[in-house]
Amino acid sequence: MSNLFSIIHGPNLNMLGKREIGIYGKETMDDINAEINREADRIDVAVDFFQSNSEGELVTHMQQCRERAKGAVLNAGAYTHYSIALRDAISAAQIPVIEVHISNVYKRESFRHVSVIAPVCAGQICGFGSQGYILALKVLAEKFDI
Repeated sequence: MSNLFSIIHGPNLNMLGKREIGIYGKETMDDINAEINREADRIDVAVDFFQSNSEGELVTHMQQCRERAKGAVLNAGAYTHYSIALRDAISAAQIPVIEVHISNVYKRESFRHVSVIAPVCAGQICGFGSQGYILALKVLAEKFDI
């Protein structure tokens, strides 16, 4: 297994900086990825980035992480709340996955309060904007980069 951590962005995250700026902010996904890259360089870990609006592509990527990544930071977007397929892929990957959300999902609509993936993730970070990704990467690197 490599020293790689995968950063996985789910549906609609390619629209960051354009959609619901009051909730998600002005940063684009590319801005966030650049921040993550800077932090990865600073703490001396490797990262790769993947984004898809397709549930099946996210499932396939998570399955592939089993053989190639030490852990993953996952913002599953709306799939957080109902994708049993993604939940099963996280479980099958057998790597630590930290669930991240830019907004505080618990201050939003009640359907966003339920995460079907949380029980198979190492932890969850929400409400800190793009810093949630950085926090998750630091935790993965410190706790799981052996």
